[in-house]
Amino acid sequence: MRHQVLGLGIAGLAAARLLRAQGYEVLVWDEQDSPLLRQRQAELNQEGIPVRLGQSFQLAAGVRQVVVSPGIAWDHPLLQEARQQGIPVVGEAELAWTYLDHLPWVGITGTNGKSTTTALVAEMFKAAGLQGIPCGNIGLPLSQVALETLQGKLEPDWIVAELSSYQLEASSRLMSSTPGGPPRIGVWTTFTPDHLERHGTLERYASFKARLLDRAQWRVLNGEDPYLYHRRQDWENTYWISLAAPQLCCDRDPTASVDLRENRLYIQGEMVAELEDFAERCPGQHNLQNLLLAAAAARLAGLPNVAIQKAIRSFAGMPHRLERVAQIQVGSTPIRFVNDSKATNYEAGWVALNALSPPLVLIAGGRAKQGDPSAWLQLIRAKVARVVLMGESAPVLAEALQGIHYTDVELVPTLDVAVERAFAAACSLSRQAQSLGKPAQPITVLLSPACASFDQYSSFEHRGNHFRACCQALQGSLEC
Repeated sequence: MRHQVLGLGIAGLAAARLLRAQGYEVLVWDEQDSPLLRQRQAELNQEGIPVRLGQSFQLAAGVRQVVVSPGIAWDHPLLQEARQQGIPVVGEAELAWTYLDHLPWVGITGTNGKSTTTALVAEMFKAAGLQGIPCGNIGLPLSQVALETLQGKLEPDWIVAELSSYQLEASSRLMSSTPGGPPRIGVWTTFTPDHLERHGTLERYASFKARLLDRAQWRVLNGEDPYLYHRRQDWENTYWISLAAPQLCCDRDPTASVDLRENRLYIQGEMVAELEDFAERCPGQHNLQNLLLAAAAARLAGLPNVAIQKAIRSFAGMPHRLERVAQIQVGSTPIRFVNDSKATNYEAGWVALNALSPPLVLIAGGRAKQGDPSAWLQLIRAKVARVVLMGESAPVLAEALQGIHYTDVELVPTLDVAVERAFAAACSLSRQAQSLGKPAQPITVLLSPACASFDQYSSFEHRGNHFRACCQALQGSLEC
C-alpha cells in the first residue's frame, strides 16, 4: 500500500518514518523548498523514502492513504480531490493514535496555556517515577513517539499530548474512549479567538477544540474562562478549576478537588505545596490556573500528592513564555529582559502584561491575527511606559494606540533594533526616577508581540531565540 505524506515539517518527517517502518511505500511532498527541507529530503532518500519539494501538491499514482501534517489546511484542494476518489485522509496525530491507543492519555488543548499545562503534567508523571511523554504540539511529534515505542526505544506509561486545533481538526478518532479501555483525560485551558484565518469562524474553531472533550472519559476545564463555563452543561464527568471559587473544583467528585487558598495548593483538603517560589518562576494568575489544571489532571491519573509537590518545586517554566533571559544593572536599577514570544495573539499579550508589574517597556508587533485588541490596548495604556513596535503590523498597531491617545510609541524595522531602543527607553526611565528621588525598582523590557512571527521568522521559537541572543549580546557588551 502506498502512502503520501503532505508536509515535511517535523510531524511529516516523523509520519513518513513511522509508515516506512511498518513496511509501507511512502512518498513525501512539500510545496516549499529550503536548505532545511533539502537536508531532510536527503535523509529520507537514504532511508528509501522519496521526497518532492517545491512543486504544487498532486495525488501520486496508486496512493491508498494521504497523511497530512498539521500545517496543511484540512480543506486543501488536493485533500478534497482525494476524498472524492475515496482515498482516506488522516492527520499525523490520528496516524500516531492508531499505534498508541493502547496507552492511557492526557490530552491538553486551549488557545493559551496548553504548553505550560502539558509540561507541568509531564513533570508530575516524572516526579511519580512514570514516563509521561510530552508530545504532539510540544516536544516530540506524536508519530515519533509511536515509532520509538514500537522500536522499544521509549516505554511510555502515559501519553501527555498538547493538541492544537489543527491536529484535532484532522482527527476523527483521536482520544476516543472505549468501555474498559485505558483512561483518557481531556484538559481545556482557555478559549479566545485565534487561527480564524484558517478555521473561518469562532464556532468552527471551538468545535475542533471540543472534540477532545467529547471523546475523553474525564475532563478538566478552566472555570474562570467565560466561554468554557458558559458551556458547563455540555459535558459530564467534568472537574472545574478556579482561583476564586474552590467549590467549582469538586462539583462531581470531592476526591478530586484541587483548589488554591492563601497561595497554597490543596488537594482533597490536604495542603500540598506553598506556591511563592512557583509564582516567582512562573508569574501571573494564568500560570496558577495552569498549575491547578495540571494538578487536577495528575490527580485523576492517580498520581500521589507527593509527586505533584515535587514537580511544582522543580518546574522552571517554559521557554518563550515570560522567560527571563538577561538582566543589566544600570546604576541601582536592574533592567530585566523577558521573552514572551509565544504571545502570538492579543489575548496572550494581555495575559503577559497582566502578569508583570510596571514600569514596563513593551516590544510588540509581527503579523497581526484576527481578533479584538481593545483590552490589550487599554492595558498597555495603564501599565506600559513605552512601546516599541516592529514588523508588518507596526503601523496599524501604532494607529490603534493613537486612537486611545497613547503616544509613547516608536516604530523600528527589526527585533535587534527594537532591543536597543527598548533598552535606551528603560535607561531613560531609570534616570527620570533617580532625578525625582524615587527608590530604585526593576524595569522590565518585555517581548510580547501579540502577533504571529511569520512576517520575519519561521516560528515564535525562532523569534524568541533571536530576542534572547540580542539581549545576551547587549548584556555581554556592557559587562566588558
